[in-house]
Amino acid sequence: QVQLVESGGGLVQPGGSLRLSCVASGSIYSTNDMGWYRQAPGKQRELVAQINSGASTYYADSVKGRFTISRDNAKNTVSLQMNSLKPEDTAVYYCNALLRESRWRPINAYWGQGTQVTVSS
Repeated sequence: QVQLVESGGGLVQPGGSLRLSCVASGSIYSTNDMGWYRQAPGKQRELVAQINSGASTYYADSVKGRFTISRDNAKNTVSLQMNSLKPEDTAVYYCNALLRESRWRPINAYWGQGTQVTVSS
């Protein structure tokens, strides 16, 4: 059974920084893409940043130049460094991982429980 656990959310002033971390644990054979999504009140969940097993990255236009995603394959962790935060970054942030629990099982998507990020003065 795989679990994704996030940490690092909170309240920060505009222009400030936060670092989110996510650890995947349990029966994991291999991990493909890992990423961060966010969902603001009344809006659809959106992809913020993603990183594959080869460390290639994708960023939403709204966060390019401000957010940096990284991962540690040996520890099955993914982090999101968020700088120059804006009020519009306020949302619940969810960790996502595409992984395989064994060589005989298909790749499935797993989600963390979400962590609140609030950017406000």
